[in-house]
Amino acid sequence: MSDEIDLKDLPGVGEKTAEKLIEEGYKDLMSLAAASSGEIVGKTSIGEATAKKIINGARKELEMGFETAKKVYEDKEDVTQISTGSEEIDSLIGGGVETQSITEVYGSYGSGKTQLAFQLAVNVQKEMGEGGLNKGCVFIDTENTFRPERVKEIAEAEGMDPEEILDNIYVARAYNSDHQMVLTNESDEILETEGVGLVIVDSLTGQFRADYTGRGDLARRQQKLNRHLHDLQRLAEVYNVAVFISNQVMSKPDVMFGDPTEAIGGHILHHAAAFRMYLRRGKGETRICKLVDSPYKPEGEAPFKITEEGIVDK
Repeated sequence: MSDEIDLKDLPGVGEKTAEKLIEEGYKDLMSLAAASSGEIVGKTSIGEATAKKIINGARKELEMGFETAKKVYEDKEDVTQISTGSEEIDSLIGGGVETQSITEVYGSYGSGKTQLAFQLAVNVQKEMGEGGLNKGCVFIDTENTFRPERVKEIAEAEGMDPEEILDNIYVARAYNSDHQMVLTNESDEILETEGVGLVIVDSLTGQFRADYTGRGDLARRQQKLNRHLHDLQRLAEVYNVAVFISNQVMSKPDVMFGDPTEAIGGHILHHAAAFRMYLRRGKGETRICKLVDSPYKPEGEAPFKITEEGIVDK
């Protein structure tokens, strides 16, 4: 069982097919084993029967199948957390933003989504045991929100070298949903070579909403978003990194009582994100982080503040 097997050794893969697969980001067995036949057909134009044969071959090499719950538990020991900067939020979500999972944060403008992303981009570079992983960050910026001067300010407040922090954040600007997906696939190379522990997409759905505006485009948008989320989950699992995505919200006019805001993306996103947090403004300068969904933590809320130094407890 080796993830280093030459792709040409798999059934149905010749020289040209291997080149197509590698070009589309399928560079190892796990990336193929975690893919669907429809996904591979859509990206490479390989026939569906061949795609299924390739996937089954990769899964056979990796010996993917049933295993004991004890083995699953032991594998989870590799999961680590990145501190959000707030002990209250960390406690709420089980210690911080987890590797091997997608964490979604959504909220209206000014609720603190991007500020939390900046804080995590700095904190992931802290030492193990100090709230970090001693690793870098990939930051996919879809709405021109990345501000290096803000990252520098947070790093200085943490007593870290701001130039070194900025040098370990790999930023790319996505100009449409296709470009966003390409950048996600291209990040494989950085994750393989640069010691990255966190992938940030800020925001996940903005470009998809811009590219698919009509109700008739909704099904195509959701299919494409689903594929993008699968690519992000693959990165999380293959490279043991945390994936942190921010998301936009919309107002539901039929809600008569309570908060009418809802995250964009529908059930596809609800199922993809292991942890879902909703940020909103509280009284004065206070923000509220509500844990909406988690594999093992109950719903709850934590107050926090955004200061010049970054994310702090209220």
